[in-house]
Amino acid sequence: MSLRLGQLLLKAEIITEEQLKKAQGEQKMRGSNLSSVLIDMGFLSEHDLLEFLHKRYGFPSINLAEVELDPKLVGLVGGDFMHKNQVVPVRRSGSTLYLALVDPFNVSVIDDIKFRTGYHVEVMVASESNIKTTIDRHLNPTSSIDGALADFEDEGMEVVQHDETFDLGELEKTAEEAPVVKLVNLILADAIAKGASDIHVEPYEKFMRVRERIDGVLYEVMRPPIQMKNAIISRIKIMSQLDIAERRLPQGGRFLIRMQNREMDFRISLIPTLFGEKVVMRLLDKAKLQLDLTKLGFEPDTLEVFRESIYRPYGMILVTGPTGSGKTTTLYSVLSELNKVSENICTCEDPIEYNLPGVNQVQMHEAIGLNFAASLREFLRQDPDIILVGEIRDLETAEIGVKAALTGHLVLSTLHTNDAPSTIGRLLDMGVEPFLVSSSLIVTVAQRLIRCICPDCKEPVDIPSDALLDLGVPEAEINDFTCYKGKGCGKCSNIGYRGRLSLYEVMPTTEELQELILRRAAANEIKRAATQAGMKTLRMSGIAKIKQGITTIEEVLRVTVA
Repeated sequence: MSLRLGQLLLKAEIITEEQLKKAQGEQKMRGSNLSSVLIDMGFLSEHDLLEFLHKRYGFPSINLAEVELDPKLVGLVGGDFMHKNQVVPVRRSGSTLYLALVDPFNVSVIDDIKFRTGYHVEVMVASESNIKTTIDRHLNPTSSIDGALADFEDEGMEVVQHDETFDLGELEKTAEEAPVVKLVNLILADAIAKGASDIHVEPYEKFMRVRERIDGVLYEVMRPPIQMKNAIISRIKIMSQLDIAERRLPQGGRFLIRMQNREMDFRISLIPTLFGEKVVMRLLDKAKLQLDLTKLGFEPDTLEVFRESIYRPYGMILVTGPTGSGKTTTLYSVLSELNKVSENICTCEDPIEYNLPGVNQVQMHEAIGLNFAASLREFLRQDPDIILVGEIRDLETAEIGVKAALTGHLVLSTLHTNDAPSTIGRLLDMGVEPFLVSSSLIVTVAQRLIRCICPDCKEPVDIPSDALLDLGVPEAEINDFTCYKGKGCGKCSNIGYRGRLSLYEVMPTTEELQELILRRAAANEIKRAATQAGMKTLRMSGIAKIKQGITTIEEVLRVTVA
């Protein structure tokens, strides 16, 4: 950190003269820069430093966690220069290069960049930890696994071409060697620590990468040596009890690990790609399973309508949304609430994600003919009160489900549609008769998952009135509407978001909707009637979450349409 910035912090009374002297003495002993010493000694926080530079001197701050660096700009500035001076080239616009660094008053570094690149430089500020993480992620993606790979020797390991044979015994032996076991364990432990929902292990022609989906967004976390490709994949197959010799067909499995008194269930999917098998591991954390309807994201009035529906003695309840939108959690929450000694609950699922005590869960096996339709038929002979069908995929399943709903059973299921009103059209397109849909369907729920602003670095942000109006905020509420964002901190890995909640669109089947269904009305006509009757759309639910300071405009725009 330059002397000037140290004096500016002193002048602004953010640090004291005594603290500055202590930090300068420690700096000489360590040989590091003053900013990291001040932060390590607790005299200054990264957040305070960024806020000071932004508010006092107008330097825009940036969260580099979501920035993908341009390799051309990295090559232009130079990796060694970036490491030495802790600077990151963010983007280029015309003849202007936008540069992120900790000390915006470091004139010598800025002049060096101008000389190296020939561009005019615009300075942005970022935290030192954020810059270090970004540089490591892009220039040294294996830095976090150096310890695990310290004993690994790549002699004798080659990338197996498509037309080459391979020694199965040797591959199995390699997969059980300590460095490979350590690396795979490290990947799993890192994902658990960060609260990831999925791990992607992807081989390409010249590199291999590992990505984690955290709060619905994928982030690259490491690039293991390409020579380890087959050993890593084989290790995962061995853990999942899959056939390590089969590399031409998709495979699926699961395994359970125990870590610090926690049990984590991993669901594995492998598919053959051009340069090897890609693995996706879905993490199912039983400890984090939230089965309380009041904590999923329902608005109070919406939850009241939904709860009234689930306590009906018979009928069909459908939950819709894309894969990974939280449908299973919503349905499990309903079952958890309805799970009593007096109720016989049967479910057919593919796959069974969590074990629910007191619920009879059946795993589908298409290869032997055990599908949703066959299970549903047998359930009707099992004296059920409540039936859950994992997904309605065809006319046969839909018809049996509708008839079960009309004969005294409460039927819960899912569909893949964009919103609640379009679910009606999907059922009719499958071939279900309109009179069956109108008389059996109690309520349709559409949902999406949004990321929540990190509470530890949450701050208000100014949004133009025009942007709020375009979003759908009522004009009368504009003046009282405060938006927030996450600045990025250690608690949220400098992302600005931590945790997720659902947006819900709950559409009860009213008499007016029944008439529209009978005459096969279009989805937009059904939506208009439902909205007039009081239904809150996904966008409306998102606006409510923004107003409550739970999420950002960007998140709502990402997952909803007007």
